Amino acid sequence: MDDENSLLGSELGENSINSKAVIFGCEGIALTDWERSFFREQDPLGFILFKRNCDTPDQVKSLVEDLRASVNRPSAPVLIDQEGGRVQRLGPPYWRQAPSGAVFADLYEKDPEKARRALWINTRLIADELRILGIDVDCLPVLDVPQQGAHDVIGDRAYGRNPQVIAELGQAAAEGLMAGAVLPVIKHIPGHGRAVVDSHFELPRVTASHECLSETDFVPFKVLGGLPWGMTAHVIFEALDQEEPATTSKHIVSHMIRDELGFDGLLLSDDLSMQALSGTLGTRAKAAIAAGCDVALHCNGKRDEMIAVAEVTPNMTADAKRRFAVGRQLIAKGPGPCDAKALLVELEGLLGLVTSND
Repeated sequence: MDDENSLLGSELGENSINSKAVIFGCEGIALTDWERSFFREQDPLGFILFKRNCDTPDQVKSLVEDLRASVNRPSAPVLIDQEGGRVQRLGPPYWRQAPSGAVFADLYEKDPEKARRALWINTRLIADELRILGIDVDCLPVLDVPQQGAHDVIGDRAYGRNPQVIAELGQAAAEGLMAGAVLPVIKHIPGHGRAVVDSHFELPRVTASHECLSETDFVPFKVLGGLPWGMTAHVIFEALDQEEPATTSKHIVSHMIRDELGFDGLLLSDDLSMQALSGTLGTRAKAAIAAGCDVALHCNGKRDEMIAVAEVTPNMTADAKRRFAVGRQLIAKGPGPCDAKALLVELEGLLGLVTSND
């Protein structure tokens, strides 16, 4: 761990990261020669893994090492969506099936303190599983506030429907990850809970007033605006910008996310290949960066799309470098002590209260 921290510390300086402002996925369980060459030439900030990239623990660990070696940066961030429930890239038989967010919301109704403790334990255990593999960023917590009649793309991924409860539980989730030296990513800022279509396939439009949104959807993001990383929503909020979704709206990024919500962490776009966005992949990447996203995210590993994104993506700005460095400092000391077996027993006991008649 000391060697790892030494390498990490050498890259924490605000001006030491000169990579492109993009995070890429890859195609399979091992890098191709083309991918290795492309990453070396383009030098993306980091990488993201999906289920297609994950087979066995040894394979995932080797892939993570190869990804970092391709850009010659031991601290290049490697991300994953490991929420639990139906969004979990690492699963049985090698990894624990973690509960969905809704399970902790149900426990909160019975005992808020136990719910916060259970969620902290859950994400602390997730962090341990990820760090063993070399993964150091988890796209969690989901802070969206689902509304009646919305598409279930969020659904049980959320920590209930009460904005304040979602903020409380989101804080516990983030703290559990950081205790295990894994950075959390709040998503989908400024909120995906009202979307009546799935932004993977269509562009959602939200008609609620600014006042209504500020009293509900935006609340968890404002409460947790001090967390280190965030991911945008591919959603149009007509009260804020009638033409552009949050990801590509200068007004929403600057005035809503940065100013009103007070988020000064590293801001990622959601996946550029999602069909909520229009235009070529290059157009989407340029628009996200121009709007104020610090980093463009491209996930599917498709060669032609990656080339198009890389061609138009600039290097990280000074502000992006600063935000990245602040996040790295939060996990630079590595994970704290963890008795995983004891924590798992405690978690199972707490979760048993959800179905208990007591």
